[in-house]
Amino acid sequence: MTAIRSGLLPARQAPATDDHPTDPAAAEEFLRAFHDAHPDAGPLAPRLSQVRADIARSGTYRHTTEELTHGARIALRDSGWCTSGVPWRHVQVRDLRGLRNASPVARECFEHLRLATNGGRIRPLITVFAPDSPRRPGPRIWNEQVVRYAGYPGSDGGTLGDPRYAGFTTAAQRLGWKPPARRGRFDHLPLVVETAHEGPAAFTVPRDVVQEVPLEHPDLPWFARLGLRWHTVPLISNLHLVIGGIRYPAVPFNTWFVGTEIGTRGLADENAYGVVQEVAGELGLDTSSERTLWRDRAIVEINRAVLFSFDSARVTVTDHHAETLHRLGSPRPASGSARPAFVRPADADRRAREGAPACFPLVARTSSAG
Repeated sequence: MTAIRSGLLPARQAPATDDHPTDPAAAEEFLRAFHDAHPDAGPLAPRLSQVRADIARSGTYRHTTEELTHGARIALRDSGWCTSGVPWRHVQVRDLRGLRNASPVARECFEHLRLATNGGRIRPLITVFAPDSPRRPGPRIWNEQVVRYAGYPGSDGGTLGDPRYAGFTTAAQRLGWKPPARRGRFDHLPLVVETAHEGPAAFTVPRDVVQEVPLEHPDLPWFARLGLRWHTVPLISNLHLVIGGIRYPAVPFNTWFVGTEIGTRGLADENAYGVVQEVAGELGLDTSSERTLWRDRAIVEINRAVLFSFDSARVTVTDHHAETLHRLGSPRPASGSARPAFVRPADADRRAREGAPACFPLVARTSSAG
């Protein structure tokens, strides 16, 4: 369901480095768009002069809170994660650009989760941590979502939990994370935050900030006995936000779930929990051939259970039909090389699944510490 950009950025959107400071043209393109959208922001010319001078002096510039908020909202709107009903123009942007150490970044990710959960009335939020700048990269988050479930290899060759994250689970243990003494199918993985000066560190997600919904079916009493559940807030955490040539590499954000993200992709998919066979067996379906469409029928019932359970728990969720209509009715994002965007960096998916490779080489930490 996502339209998030992947791969390398156009040259004018490349982040600042020692050899490549922020491109003034990218900054100017964004600032002109911002002032067009916010005529009450004051005259453009003095702001452009200030930004050009800052880039010439330091290699980068600092967004005002208003510019940051506007850019983050536009990027969310165009990201593909902006589900129907999300008031993107009024989404709160938490400006935490002063935080770049792993521990406070993790702490504020957990606070974001608590605020977003909002007793089940999911509140869309964006939290922005320190940006990349010449000679000083910002923090990175390995997890694709702050809440994901561990996967433990079994002696029979199978996996207890979510097999998509078996590699990440092993890597987290190498970083010092300890699974529960009694391992289960829905153990929360730690949050891994990496900085150039500290390296990667694993932080246990506090249990009291994670709301989960046990799944039951409106017509099938046996469904509850499967013991399935899912967390309520899709807090995306490993995408980078680029605004006017500045890259913010740690920007967790959330809207709310589409039911099929849980039912079809998380629970039914054979590469994830793979419960479709079990559900089909309970339904008494003929699984001897795919032409009986047993898989489709089982997936429908799994998705019915997700929507019914979230609605019963009074937790915000939308369905894929509403999302289709929402996307058909939404205007296509305007083009522009410096348009604010969430981007998926190289190796982000691999890091989220395998817990490798690290974002920064050891030499960066050694030289920074010195």
